[in-house]
Amino acid sequence: MLAMPDMIWTGTFGKLKVLSTSFLSKDFLLNLTRLKDVKEVAQALESTWYAPYIEEAGAKYSLPDQVEVALNRHLVNLNSLALNSAPPYDKNAVRAYLAKWDVYNIELVLAAKSVGKSIGETEAFLVSSRNIPVGFAGGLISFSELRSLLELPDVESVVESLVKYGYGGVLLQRLPDYQKSRDLGVLSGALYSEYYSKLLWELRFKRGDEGVLREYVKAEITKRNLLNFFKAREAGVERERLEKHLVEGGLIPTQSILELYSTPVTEIAKRLQGVFNLADALQDYESTRNVAELEVALDRELASRYVSRMRASSMSSVYVFWFMIQAEYERSNIRRIVYGKHYGLSEENIRRLLLLVE
Repeated sequence: MLAMPDMIWTGTFGKLKVLSTSFLSKDFLLNLTRLKDVKEVAQALESTWYAPYIEEAGAKYSLPDQVEVALNRHLVNLNSLALNSAPPYDKNAVRAYLAKWDVYNIELVLAAKSVGKSIGETEAFLVSSRNIPVGFAGGLISFSELRSLLELPDVESVVESLVKYGYGGVLLQRLPDYQKSRDLGVLSGALYSEYYSKLLWELRFKRGDEGVLREYVKAEITKRNLLNFFKAREAGVERERLEKHLVEGGLIPTQSILELYSTPVTEIAKRLQGVFNLADALQDYESTRNVAELEVALDRELASRYVSRMRASSMSSVYVFWFMIQAEYERSNIRRIVYGKHYGLSEENIRRLLLLVE
């Protein structure tokens, strides 16, 4: 017979599986790319589970920020449900995963401070709930506290204020590097190193069902490192500083990535063959220098190798991770469609940026 806590999360997990049928279909997303503009995209989303968030955001924000806010609020609510649906013994792992949105928000605040952006220009992009108590959706920093950080005068003030949330310590160590170079990548590298270290610790083998999750996280670290490698190389960031952008623990040692710094793109594709099949994507990148398309190619690799296995898993904890990742994919796809329409990209070019998982 199930104990009361087990009955509660089992019931919530059942709701999660039912709710997963509401993810937008491939055909629906492709139809969004055919629409004329952002307004039509927003109207189409009003027939989906985004409807209340589109309406709520419309009271304060105009397009495309209205859709941005709706997507972010919806994601926070899905993450809260996922956390509540996780087995009691796996909640710490889910919280550790969802801490990525704290890191995302901190990056956003630091970027805003580095270029002097106002609260009004930034708050729509925060992935933080206005209505869910801190901790119930995985994050430690509330929306009101993030707004307070945005009111601070500079990057240094933000870093000092983050000490009370457990993020300031790692940032303070890198602050002198940032002050010399004004390169936010060295701060992001510190944040993600801490984040992934804690996440992998929570996913250490305890019951034998964490294997695919650990593999996915290691692949995610590798993806992040490779994207930062190509961005930094394109921007002319020297190899020594690039090292501080990278995170240990991926499928490819950071030193092996750094050794590729002066390597031609075609040779890089060969070197990565045993880890990711990026030959076609890197060939396109060599002519377009579009890192966004490279990111989609990497996400497709992760989706085919790991995420499909999560969905098929009979383990409830693994399925919860699939749900969270699928929610992120959907958010990314809609954002790419919305901003593609906003900036006048063709239907074909928008579709090239979509991650459509069967």
